[in-house]
Amino acid sequence: MKLLNTDQIREWDCYSILHKPISSIDLMENAACASTDWILRHIEKHIIYIFCGQGNNGGDGLAIARFLSLTGKLVKVFVLSINKDGSPDFNTNLERLKSIPSVEIVSLESEESFPLIPQGTIIIDALFGTGLNRKLEGIAATLIQQINESKAEIISIDLPSGLLCDESSIGFPVVEASHTLSFQIPKLALLLPENEIHFGQVHILDIGLLPAFLDIVETKFEWVNETLIQQIYRPRKPFAHKGNYGHALLIAGSYGKMGAAVLSTKACLKSGAGLVSVHVPKCGLDIVQISAPEAMCQVDEEEKIISAIHYDLSSFKAVGIGPGIGNEYKTATFLKELICQYNNPMVLDADAINILSENPDWLTLLPPQSILTPHVKEFVRLFGEGLNDFEKLEMALQKAMAYQIIIVLKGHRTFIASPSGKGYFNSTGNAGMATGGSGDVLTGIITGILAQGYPPDHAAILGVYLHGKAGDKAAARYGMDAMLAGDIIGGLGFE
Repeated sequence: MKLLNTDQIREWDCYSILHKPISSIDLMENAACASTDWILRHIEKHIIYIFCGQGNNGGDGLAIARFLSLTGKLVKVFVLSINKDGSPDFNTNLERLKSIPSVEIVSLESEESFPLIPQGTIIIDALFGTGLNRKLEGIAATLIQQINESKAEIISIDLPSGLLCDESSIGFPVVEASHTLSFQIPKLALLLPENEIHFGQVHILDIGLLPAFLDIVETKFEWVNETLIQQIYRPRKPFAHKGNYGHALLIAGSYGKMGAAVLSTKACLKSGAGLVSVHVPKCGLDIVQISAPEAMCQVDEEEKIISAIHYDLSSFKAVGIGPGIGNEYKTATFLKELICQYNNPMVLDADAINILSENPDWLTLLPPQSILTPHVKEFVRLFGEGLNDFEKLEMALQKAMAYQIIIVLKGHRTFIASPSGKGYFNSTGNAGMATGGSGDVLTGIITGILAQGYPPDHAAILGVYLHGKAGDKAAARYGMDAMLAGDIIGGLGFE
């Protein structure tokens, strides 16, 4: 699914109004109805304060107030009056709400008019939405501060007020919501960790915008969901044999870190590769043979580290390197030889990335379409510090294009930057995956998928999605606090 910027979201509204056809006020009714339905299903408390701006986000809030009052909720509305006039749809909904005598409407024209918020009140934040393009100041900023200080449960409509949709809002006054009810598609700002304190749990509500618009608009970012995965995934053919699904080579492990080799090997096997070999130091032979008997072992000449390969690599459809290999001098020297010798796309993770960060000129030697899977700290070591998450996204896209590689920036919403300049946010996964070994599992999955002949960008997208989906299964079974990286492997599968 394509992710839209602020201007494109506005264009989608206009497209739906023109082609459905539907009026803008009826579209606002749809949004308010969907929001009210969610609130009624999840909120039991009866006292609700709704804070509205004078734009269309405020109009949503007024319509929500009307719907909630008809269900018997005790609703009080506060309108931040900083403009002479509201938007046309805001004004229409204001007149509709005035016809309901049980709803008190208070105009907030100064700080002295701010209400005291009783304990146990639910706050609905409908002050500012996706149309906001600057930092809030003055009375609006002070109101947001008071709302946050109330410690009430806050439900933001579309976006937490004060949060910019397409730019960083670090240091800005922004509502700290418990829940954000966003419309139709995720907004970019709701996918980035720097904004986590503001949006709480995000819920995407369908308000009836025409999906045909997404077919005609060009976007930089996409949301990786099941629909996209079904377009990528290749079901197995009944008469296939192991030779049809490639031979993967994993280069992993060192003394004391053989668990990384085991996890990546097991994940590679479960990802569907026809054959899996793993190159380990001598100390790891028995460990891998016992732990993953389906894999074949190649043994390094060194006892405790990876140092060299003295066999033909041409039979391997994909090579993954990095989990647990350490950064010894011989290992680093070998990595440079490998990336110069192997011509197909590779998967590089963990210590392989750390070695690259100490030798950044080697990035130009990587086989085109190779896949790097750094977490945030590894990304920073490799490419430099970004001031905010938006800049990290742009940096990832720039480096992916410059070096013709795929960068998998790991996190809750893992970001995949492709050499084409497009970026993909993953929709699966959970906080229980924030545990040692999860990255090793991902390396094995992507390497195994790459060995099966998938294009590298598809291998990265598919691998990240399946990794997260398996993590969700593990969390459902064990709980996020108790799950281990090995539990992710148990949940792998395309079904």
